[in-house]
Amino acid sequence: MQRRFLDYIVILFKGVAMGAADVVPGVSGGTIAFISGIYQELIESIDKVNLGVFKVWKQEGFKQAWNSINGNFLLALFSGIAISILSLAKLIKWLLHHEPILLWSFFFGLVLASILYIAKQIKGWSAKLVIAIIITSILSFYITLAEPFASPDSPFYLLFCGFIAIIAMILPGVSGAFILLILGAYQTAIDTINNLRDGLLTGNMELFKDAFFKFVLLAIGAVVGLKVFSKALNWMFKHHKNLTLAILTGFMIGSLNKIWPWKEVLKTRINSEGEVVTLLDKSILPSSFAGDNELLMALVFIVIGFAVILILESLGKEKNKV
Repeated sequence: MQRRFLDYIVILFKGVAMGAADVVPGVSGGTIAFISGIYQELIESIDKVNLGVFKVWKQEGFKQAWNSINGNFLLALFSGIAISILSLAKLIKWLLHHEPILLWSFFFGLVLASILYIAKQIKGWSAKLVIAIIITSILSFYITLAEPFASPDSPFYLLFCGFIAIIAMILPGVSGAFILLILGAYQTAIDTINNLRDGLLTGNMELFKDAFFKFVLLAIGAVVGLKVFSKALNWMFKHHKNLTLAILTGFMIGSLNKIWPWKEVLKTRINSEGEVVTLLDKSILPSSFAGDNELLMALVFIVIGFAVILILESLGKEKNKV
C-alpha cells in the first residue's frame, strides 16, 4: 500500500489514541483500531512478523523484508502507542494515589458499558450461551477474590502478565489494562513505565535498569502472546463467534468486583521500591467505607465512563456506514 508522509502522521495519531485506550482498564486499543479503520491491517501486519522475515532480508535485502511486514505502518502506529502510554502513565499513577475512588468509578463505568457493547454483538441467543456467561461470570468473580499467586515484581509473573494482557490488541472490546488489573499487575506496569521515563530523564541508571528489565519481560510476554493468541482467537471468532463473545461477556461481568470503587484493604505488601501497596482487598458498600466515600462524584464519574464507551460505539457505527 502506497502512503504519503502525511498518511503516516495520521496513523501515528491513531496509535496515540490506541495507547491512551490501552492505559485505561475498560477501553480496548483493539476497539480504537476497529473504529479508526486499521484493525484488519494491524492483525494482518502482525501475523506477517515471523522468522521468515530474516530469510527475506538475507535473500532480498532489508528494504524488501521491511516492506513484507508493512514496517512503516507498524513503526508509525507503535510509536504513537508508546508516546501515549509514556505520557499518560504519570497521570494515572497520580490519580491512583490521590483520587482512587473517582478513578475506579470512571473505570467501573467504562467496563459496565463495555459489557453491554460486547453482549449486543451476540446473535442468536441460546441456553448454551447463557450457561457460558453464568459459568465464566462465577469463575471470573472468584478469580478477583483470590490472592495473586505470585508477586507482580516476579520476572516469571511479569512474562505471564504480558502474555495474557496482549489479548487487548487482538479483540475489540477487551482491555489489556483491565486484564493486568485482574492479575494484580496494573500498578506495577504503570510504575514500570513511569520509572523507565524518569530514570532516563534524570540520569538515574539504577532506576532505569530495573524498570527496563521489567519492561522487557512484559514486552517479551506480549510478543509471544501476540503470536499465540492472534491465530487462536481469530479462529474462535470465525468459527464460534457467539460463544467467544458470551465467554468475554461473562468474564467482564464477574470482574466488575475488582474495580468496585469502595474497598477494604485486607493485606498489603512491600514493592520493589519500598512502598506499601495493597495485595488483597474486598468490596464494601459506600456507607461502610472508612473516610469520605465521595458517593455523588463517584456516580458522576461512573456515568462519564459509561458515556465514553457509548460515544466510541456510535463512532464505530458511523465508520462502518462510510
